[in-house]
Amino acid sequence: MTELQAEQGAPALDVRRIEAKPRRNGDVLIALAVFVVLALLPMVFSSKLLLDFVIRCAAYGLFATSLNLLVGYTGLTSFGHGMFFGLGAYGFGLMMQKTGVAIPVAFVATLAITFVVALVIGAICVRLREIYFAFVTLAFQMLIHSTILSWVSLTGGDQGLRGGVPRPPFWGIDLSNQLHLYLVSCALLVIGLLLMRQIAQSPFGYTLRMIRDNATRASFIGIDVWRAKLTIFVLAALFASTGGMIMALFVSGAYPEFAYWTTSGEGIFINMLGGVTTFLGPMVGTVLFLILNDTVTRLTEYHGLVLGIVILFFAIGLRKGLMDFAVEWYAQRRNGNGERG
Repeated sequence: MTELQAEQGAPALDVRRIEAKPRRNGDVLIALAVFVVLALLPMVFSSKLLLDFVIRCAAYGLFATSLNLLVGYTGLTSFGHGMFFGLGAYGFGLMMQKTGVAIPVAFVATLAITFVVALVIGAICVRLREIYFAFVTLAFQMLIHSTILSWVSLTGGDQGLRGGVPRPPFWGIDLSNQLHLYLVSCALLVIGLLLMRQIAQSPFGYTLRMIRDNATRASFIGIDVWRAKLTIFVLAALFASTGGMIMALFVSGAYPEFAYWTTSGEGIFINMLGGVTTFLGPMVGTVLFLILNDTVTRLTEYHGLVLGIVILFFAIGLRKGLMDFAVEWYAQRRNGNGERG
């Protein structure tokens, strides 16, 4: 390389570093601010129902956002993503019941198990395209769900894990205390969202977008499409498993419904509600879904009918999620004001 080439190449590298560092620092500051607000929430509102609601939002929010890494960013519509939510719940619950290890050890061990299972399943599924990928992931989910039902001596069958999930204190944290569980759930949610945000905004995240838009062209320019898809499949599984562990702690157990196809359907529904083109869309969808589900279940027994009508409204009426609609409306209004100015 000549001195002229070196001089021309150096500024480009420096610009990328300068642009990436403020963005990363900004995301960290926002994450810290969000956690502080959530941590102060119990001091303002003393309702235990609110704390329970936020814990559920943390579990389903991680699950739905991880699913959007596949659906919105990579173009991989998974009908079986709920298997990792259930795997996290059962893996963590069984680890605590059978071994009695510390909660952080069980947490890491469950992620390790999820990593291995996701690597094996993903290596098979990501070779397939579109509808074939969707249905093969569904087939693996039904296989795991059937295993849970049939292995009664280990999983409790259709009754779920009985006896509760032990919660021995660690590092001064007692997860049998609702406030401690709330704070830990909020911390896991914020850390998980921050990590997924960094993935989405990294060069790897833009590679995923390229694969989503045109996988053939991406392979032509030297991108290993299979490896990129497998990587994001495994990463999404780890975040979904974390959501499952939060839910296992919340309900002090694990149930076959966590690994059933309806859980994956709820994840798809949440993404439809919130939107898949914005990073926070799945979190907005999670809040809307839980509020809607709790309200409809309390008011009528025909909650399936009401949820179906809501799905039709977003699919046929808006044709996009709520955050997608809001961002598009704001952009159009801003452009309109600019033209008038």
